[in-house]
Amino acid sequence: MNPSERFFITAALAVLAALYVFTVTQIGAVAVIGALTFLNYLSVRLGGAVQVALTALKVSPAAISPGRLGTRHKSVIASFPITTGAVDLGEVKAEIDHAGGLSLTAGTTRVELTSFIIDLTGGKPELSGLVTINDSLVGRVPLFDLTLGRGAVGGNDDVLKVDNVSVTLTQTAADALNKAFGITALTPGLTIGTASVRAFLDDERH
Repeated sequence: MNPSERFFITAALAVLAALYVFTVTQIGAVAVIGALTFLNYLSVRLGGAVQVALTALKVSPAAISPGRLGTRHKSVIASFPITTGAVDLGEVKAEIDHAGGLSLTAGTTRVELTSFIIDLTGGKPELSGLVTINDSLVGRVPLFDLTLGRGAVGGNDDVLKVDNVSVTLTQTAADALNKAFGITALTPGLTIGTASVRAFLDDERH
């Protein structure tokens, strides 16, 4: 195999991998996320409870670009491109940043949740985001609690797998959304859905 053939085969494999995962470069036990494109997404499968709640409250969700919201295999999937972050493979710690977000609209009220950050570095895993209400920035708010069940984290030297992460509404987010929409129906602990992550690890070392 000549160098040109090897290059094109390697490039094709990299593109296929990018359709499903974000790529990281391993540095000892810490993997740094890098070289990301709009094809790399963290996806959350929305649960029935939150869909029923939003419908009952006449709140319409929509994606904020480059985030996406759509249906796949009869499930509603929200997905957001990963922009940067790092994963500690030894202690299962991570911080992962995303672009895009979701908007929630009811009548003349529009709430935007953007610039999500998954933080697994502290004692309580959470996903925070910037909250904007009718074009007025509220600030960064802890939106969702994340619960990793037994066996949720797996993989090998080449792939990090995190499956079935439970995503629930925080007290802070429930209070903010209830106030914004003038309701009391949203409660902390409301199941938002489940999230999964795939990380293919690069052999390159620094």
